[in-house]
Amino acid sequence: MKTGLEGHYVLKNNKKLALGYTTGSCSAAAAKAAMRMLFTKEKQKTVELMTPKGILLRLLVLESWIEGETAGCAVRKDAGDDPDVTDNVLVFAKVSKCNGDGNIRIEGGTGVGRVTKPGLEQPVGSPAINRVPREMITKAVKTVCGEHDYHGGIRVEISIPQGVELAKKTFNPRLGIEGGISILGTSGIVEPMSEEALIASICLEMQVQKRNGAQ
Repeated sequence: MKTGLEGHYVLKNNKKLALGYTTGSCSAAAAKAAMRMLFTKEKQKTVELMTPKGILLRLLVLESWIEGETAGCAVRKDAGDDPDVTDNVLVFAKVSKCNGDGNIRIEGGTGVGRVTKPGLEQPVGSPAINRVPREMITKAVKTVCGEHDYHGGIRVEISIPQGVELAKKTFNPRLGIEGGISILGTSGIVEPMSEEALIASICLEMQVQKRNGAQ
């Protein structure tokens, strides 16, 4: 199935490297599919998601389930040609109705890290789901709510079961993010071998160390 990324690549050292999509895109896509199941009571085979980059993704929906007023499913991460430790992992979203006029609660489940030190984008105690992924999830959920004229609250839980082990291979333990990986991405798209992404990771670690007393 086409993902919307065919023909999208970058040139590095005269080589074509395929783009991928972020854990943020996977989370939003899974939440959108789960929302459709919540309202229609029908399992979804595919889901479309427009990324902030302007690239439309068409993704397979995996491991879906519906139980009463709760639904969940997974989308598989594809990092393209980037050596990303999260490549091929399943990103799950579980959605359910809750109290609150249009309130969207986004929570982290198994394998999504939790912030324990100041200096990061999210406050201490919050799941490590960054701002743009939160916006993408919220937009996806509200889109489906609008389709079904629903104005109540929605609870979204994002989980990555493999995240607990994968986090050990990331910067997260040094950043004070415990229990899993982060849900990341500013464009929704992974650019292979991105120097900007590496520099941003190093700067973030330095910022956290400074906020926590390092000289």
